[in-house]
Amino acid sequence: MAGARNTILTPHIGGSTMEAQEHIGNFVPHKIMDFINTGNTSGSVNLPNLKLPSFEDSHRFLHIHANKPNIMATINNILAKYDINIDGQYLKTNESVGYVITDINTDYNEEIKEELKNVDDTIRFRVLY
Repeated sequence: MAGARNTILTPHIGGSTMEAQEHIGNFVPHKIMDFINTGNTSGSVNLPNLKLPSFEDSHRFLHIHANKPNIMATINNILAKYDINIDGQYLKTNESVGYVITDINTDYNEEIKEELKNVDDTIRFRVLY
């Protein structure tokens, strides 16, 4: 096509339009707020992409850790130790990081948080709600 008559080839610069810049300006803060409010990481480049629906009357635990074997089992053994039933749980990993969202439907002892924070290779643990 490069040699066709009446043809002009131009580079794609769609991301440079005012509309695209406005969209990006809205997209990024919405993704950050979604992570803060729900723990969802869809579209993330630094964490595995993960999204779970919210459960009513539940607590959500977020656990980011080095991608090593046995961490999920350790998390679930801690929950079992305190007789905690899991409503929903999902693990996603990339080459170096694992990310677990766990929803539980019962009140929990504050000691659980400390044990989950202290799981070997934990990068960050937080109770979302």
